[in-house]
Amino acid sequence: MMCLVSRTGRDLQRYDMGRRLVVGCIPYRFKNGNGELEVLVISSQKGHAMMFPKGGWELDESVEEAASRECFEEAGVVGLVECELGKWSFKSKRQAIYHEGYMFPMLVAEQLELWPEKNLRQRVWMKVEEAREVCQSWWMKEALDVFVERLTSTTTFIKPDLLNN
Repeated sequence: MMCLVSRTGRDLQRYDMGRRLVVGCIPYRFKNGNGELEVLVISSQKGHAMMFPKGGWELDESVEEAASRECFEEAGVVGLVECELGKWSFKSKRQAIYHEGYMFPMLVAEQLELWPEKNLRQRVWMKVEEAREVCQSWWMKEALDVFVERLTSTTTFIKPDLLNN
């Protein structure tokens, strides 16, 4: 049985030297047929900005578990969280405090019909170029660039659909 409620509050959130630690993912897949790379972006809770799923890293979870939880809660996807793309320091727009943001790619295995924030957010699969244009956060755009560079520089990369044969 799966819980369809998002974690709330900041009591269990991690901080380092006064900076809130947040974790996010770039959910991705290879489109059936032509194998084209697509990434999943979501709307903010207020619906004005597009971004990748991210949120607070809590004390009772690993950084990878936090990344996976945020994808489930905000975007309704589950999959394989891969190697960290990097760490960014950025200022929160709402609270004017600094955060440390860790980003990971997630190869999506399943897209769910029901998820905790389904009624709060829109999710859209798009090409990397489109995602880079609509994403509002500079640090998430940089993470996307790191991800694309990693994929294109790996000459031995095998598409997931080839692993099933």
